[in-house]
Amino acid sequence: MSEKHDVSGVPTTGHVWDEDLADLTNQPPKWWMLGLTASALFVVVYCIYYPAIPLMSTFTEGIGGWTAIKEMETDKGEVDAVRGKFEAKLKDMTPAAILADSELTEYVTRSGKVLFGDNCAACHGQNGAGTKDKEGFFAPILNDDVWLYGGTINHLYEGIVGGRQSMMMANKDILSADEIDTLANAIAKSQPNSTPLFAEKGCTACHGEDGKGMQAMGSANLTDNIWRFDGSIEGIKRTINFGVNSGDPKARVAVMPSFKEAGKLSESEMKKLAVYVFKFGGGQADAPAEVAATPNPVTAK
Repeated sequence: MSEKHDVSGVPTTGHVWDEDLADLTNQPPKWWMLGLTASALFVVVYCIYYPAIPLMSTFTEGIGGWTAIKEMETDKGEVDAVRGKFEAKLKDMTPAAILADSELTEYVTRSGKVLFGDNCAACHGQNGAGTKDKEGFFAPILNDDVWLYGGTINHLYEGIVGGRQSMMMANKDILSADEIDTLANAIAKSQPNSTPLFAEKGCTACHGEDGKGMQAMGSANLTDNIWRFDGSIEGIKRTINFGVNSGDPKARVAVMPSFKEAGKLSESEMKKLAVYVFKFGGGQADAPAEVAATPNPVTAK
């Protein structure tokens, strides 16, 4: 039975616990009711205009024709329109020419970050800092000034397009254990020429008479104390014994794939990567470039 609340004078629902606590029958404030009504109307309009209600095998499409995919394509079209003028220029320019154009370089540096993250960072690390695995393989650092094949913009582009795969023969059946030990100790001290074996056993044919390597072959500089693999005595012995990419099961394996042969990247994307890597700061200066057709890449092996 309903009765009036002693304090407020408003009728109750009959649920009274004590003098001050009871369920009253007064209505919510008008502003609250208006908000509730507006919310209900919004839901109805939204469900009519936008895709909203799932059905057995489809959904209500809404009279507005909006979808998230259409919105994405519209946004992408706007982005592509802004990029279009830059992309059109890239097609007929060499990486060196792109690098000589400050506006294009800025564009490529920004757009190349995603390309590098998707295609290069797994081996070379974020920002080209290099990575090392448990076998001692060190994916080369790209932000310093040490380069096996050369660090000019064209060298970088050639490496991305054609890949890189140098080779060092296995010497376990050619050199004695003492000879390998002597060579390893000399190389570990960055003094390969300190032993006559370096020249006598043909090491100079690839690493040069001064032991500083040959960029045309991708052979390492043995005098700078910078190691692609393990630089310890035992690590150097392993490299001498089993070689690099020699086919021996224990050989060091160091292969950079050809992105052109893999078909993963377009010509423009490979140019972008070359410029992006060069802008890490370790790239070597080259002669000033003019706008020209893209050079034919050469795969160094």
